[in-house]
Amino acid sequence: MEKNQKVKVVEDLQEKLKRANATFIAEYKGIKAVEMNEMRKALRAASIDFKIVRNTLTRRAAKGTPVEQLSGHLKGPMAIAFSYKDAAAAAKTLTQFAKDQPNLKIKMGTLGSKVIGINEIKGLAELPPREVLLAMMLGSMMSPVSGFVRVLGGVPTKLLYALNAIKDKKAATAA
Repeated sequence: MEKNQKVKVVEDLQEKLKRANATFIAEYKGIKAVEMNEMRKALRAASIDFKIVRNTLTRRAAKGTPVEQLSGHLKGPMAIAFSYKDAAAAAKTLTQFAKDQPNLKIKMGTLGSKVIGINEIKGLAELPPREVLLAMMLGSMMSPVSGFVRVLGGVPTKLLYALNAIKDKKAATAA
């Protein structure tokens, strides 16, 4: 690879590292090209970029980015997955591939500027989808309001029951 190509790769990689809200580093040693292409296709469908770049170029690109702390862990055949939208969906997709493909070993990653280990990545993968979390939050926000409405609705109902009881009692004494 010529120097100008390396510079372009480093610039492109640095832009992706800055733009990504989550990155994951994985070892891919022993995965066949056909399996790797299938994995890339599925990851692309989930808005995840999966790149294999030389470690020295990745270290250069990582300088000045949130991923700079991971540079020391780049040893051996490593790939980087970039998530630009939903970090939980990316973690879920990658951990599923790691289960299906034992040669794919997720090492660590970043969530924003925080470095996360394999346990945090697995925890992130177990989170429900974003839409479900939003629905759960909205439900918990609406719960006190709906309870308050039920309490307020109960006051006139009990008043009606009391008035009906008085009416029934007067009707029974009059007869």
